[in-house]
This record gives sequence, structure tokens and C-alpha cells, in this order.
Amino acid sequence: MIDSGPRVDLSEYASAVPAEVIERLRAAQRVLTICHENPEADALGSALAVSLLVEAGGGVATPVCADPMPAMYEFLPGMDRFRREPDPSIDYDLLVVVDCGELERIGPVLESHRDLFRRVPIIDIDHHLSNPRFGSVDWIDARSSATCEMVTLLAWRLGVPLTAFEGMLASALAGGVVMDTGNFQHPNVTPRTLLVAAALREAGAPFSEISRRLYRSKPNTQLLLFGRVLARLESDLDGRLVWSTLELADLAASGAGAAEAEGLVDMLAQSETSEASILFKQVEGDGTTRISVRTRDGGVDATVLTGTFGGGGHARAAGATLALPLTEALKVVLARAGTLVAAVQR
Repeated sequence: MIDSGPRVDLSEYASAVPAEVIERLRAAQRVLTICHENPEADALGSALAVSLLVEAGGGVATPVCADPMPAMYEFLPGMDRFRREPDPSIDYDLLVVVDCGELERIGPVLESHRDLFRRVPIIDIDHHLSNPRFGSVDWIDARSSATCEMVTLLAWRLGVPLTAFEGMLASALAGGVVMDTGNFQHPNVTPRTLLVAAALREAGAPFSEISRRLYRSKPNTQLLLFGRVLARLESDLDGRLVWSTLELADLAASGAGAAEAEGLVDMLAQSETSEASILFKQVEGDGTTRISVRTRDGGVDATVLTGTFGGGGHARAAGATLALPLTEALKVVLARAGTLVAAVQR
């Protein structure tokens, strides 16, 4: 039987990839790809995948993340390729920043390599509506479920088979799509998302195993952490506003790492009455508080709430960091959230 190649055709959707993104990537020889600090599967998957695409074209690429690799993603092939800093032996001619709603989200690498980010052109590939377009070239698609969805189309336009690198490319991209769609349960899933997933599955991406590892398999320490946070769940406005707090003491008591808080806010958002669900996360050492917000389709725009505090993201999922201790952050955020939730009419 003759292999006729892929049967899932992404050509129509891939035509939306900006020509300048293609041209810059093809011309570059030494590329740094970097994602945001406190990474998750979409950030890591898109950064690794772009590096692989550069290598497929004959270039050299370095995937970078300022924070250590979370243990929950180590099962994905290629995650051991990430560095914490750019390779000092490489004179990069292109930077590709992925899945960052703003450049500052790459973390301390920005300050420690300020000259690099000033001197070398940046391609900004992202799906956050709030992205201010900080690149020399910006490809922002807020309709995309994940940056990995966009990078899958980029691979198609570049002519790199999704089967390349012995399944590493497809697995990296599939991990990001699974994570940012909540295992295909979030309202950001579109017909394009499903077609991209079909193409990745055809290329061998192990969706069942990825879904199991990300959503149906947790360390006992993470389950203990979830239990502590869920036990403090509170609500207001007849249950339409739901929140809880993740305190430093919870990490110590459960033995969990900070990365194991992934998925907590989505658990809060399972409340059947909630219009807005908020997780308040105490930050070690500097008296700040991070918030993660999830909202119900057709109601509160999460970016309106987080934008009040300098944050951003998507209409249904967004976040912000407040220069306030936990108790004070609770007061100001819940006051604003209460006003927005009260205005929702169904």
C-alpha cells in the first residue's frame, strides 16, 4: 500500500500565517525561542516546536524558559532540551517569543539579557487578546485556542511534516492544545482547533496519554494541595462569585511544588452557579498576589476584571499580579469582581 501522505488538510487555515513570519524564520540561522516563566504545556510546546521547525530548515535553535521544567511535563519528549538562559556561544539573529501576553512575562531573562532583546529582531507569536504587540513582527490570533494551534499551522506553511523528529513535534503541539482547551472542554474550541487536533493525531500525537497525564493523573501531593484550597472555597452573590486562596503554607503542608497548583482555578470554575471563579495565589517573599480568573461564556469578560489590575489574557481565562499582600488583594479584587458579576443578566 502506497502512503499518500496526510489526509487531514490544513492548507486553508494555514494560509492565514503571515508571510513575514515565514520569511523571517526561513532567513534566520541562529534562533532563540522563549516562553513565559511559570510555564505550562502551551508555552513549552510552542517554544520547543518553533525550535524544531528552525532545525528542520537547517538552522540552529535554543528553546529557553526562565523557570525549571515542571515535573508534570517531563513525560513529553524534548522537554529536556530547554535551557534556563540563552546559549552564550551562539550569536542569535532572531528571537521568537511565544505565548506571552507581554514581553515581561519571559521573566528575569529579559533583564539579564536586555541588550539581546534590544538588538535582535523579535517575532511575537501569541493568542492573548491583550498582547500589546511588542515584536518586530507580531502574529496575534486571539481566536486561536492555543499558541500550539498557531504553530501547527506554521509547520504546515513551512512544509515541515508533523511527523518530524520521531513524533516530538506532534507531541509538543498536542500537549499545548490539550492544556489550553481544558481537554477540549473550553469554549475556545473551534472547528479549526479540531482539525488541527485531527492532523496532529494523524501524525501520531498520543492524545489519550497526554490527556491522562495532564488531567487524570496527579501526584498525591497535588491532591493534598487541591484539598486544602478547595476546603477554603467561598462564594457571594448567591454563588455567582466563587473564590479561594492558595497560601504558602499550603505548599509546605502538602509537600507540593508551586507548579502543582496548575488546574486549581479550573476546578473552582466547575461550580455550577459561578459566573466568575478566582484563585488568589500568595507569592513568596515579595508581598504580591497573583490571581487567575475563569468566567462563564456570555458573561463577565475576564480581561476586564484582570485589566483593572494591569493583567490580561482571554475573555474566559485571564490573570494578573497585584503588588498587594493576599488580604488586601482579596478586598479590592472581590469588590471589582462583585460589580461585574452583579451586572450579568441571564
